[in-house]
Amino acid sequence: MARSRRDFTPDYKDEVVKLVITTGRAVATVARELGVNEATLGRWVSALKARNETGQTEVTGSERAELLRLRKENADLKMDRAFLNYSDVRIMPMFA
Repeated sequence: MARSRRDFTPDYKDEVVKLVITTGRAVATVARELGVNEATLGRWVSALKARNETGQTEVTGSERAELLRLRKENADLKMDRAFLNYSDVRIMPMFA
């Protein structure tokens, strides 16, 4: 009986490729340990290397979530700063 095709998330692919690159282990070894086809993992590694050479890095889902969180935090801090600057001017007008 044939295996059904498995779908891997982009985050999973990125983590597996980072595992190959950072540890320096062979693609075949990591593929065997994780139960992924060796050719498939080899394509993922090649695609990442090609993206990095051309400078086209794709934002992963976790990076996108962190970016949204940081943008919201930055907006909140800007609002707090603006409020504090306004209140300083209202309280001590002679120093403004």
